[in-house]
Amino acid sequence: MGIRYNTPTLERIERLITDAGYVLRYERGNFQSGYCLLEAKKVVVINRFLQVEGRINTLIDLLPALTIEASALSPEARSLHEQLVRRLETQER
Repeated sequence: MGIRYNTPTLERIERLITDAGYVLRYERGNFQSGYCLLEAKKVVVINRFLQVEGRINTLIDLLPALTIEASALSPEARSLHEQLVRRLETQER
């Protein structure tokens, strides 16, 4: 099953990241990768000029860099996290 690049999908991924204890902000700036990660403060800053598809792809690409405790997530967020991790593993092969 592929990912749908729409606002509800973006909202689900955003909720997953915030459920994991990160603050997610959309700001303007010169982001080479589309995001800035302040790990010590658990803050993720995404380039606000990205469209929905770019935001989704950036957040998915960022997942491996985040410390996410799956057991602390809601069942829906845990399922989404597992799906996205499998997707990333498949792309790496």
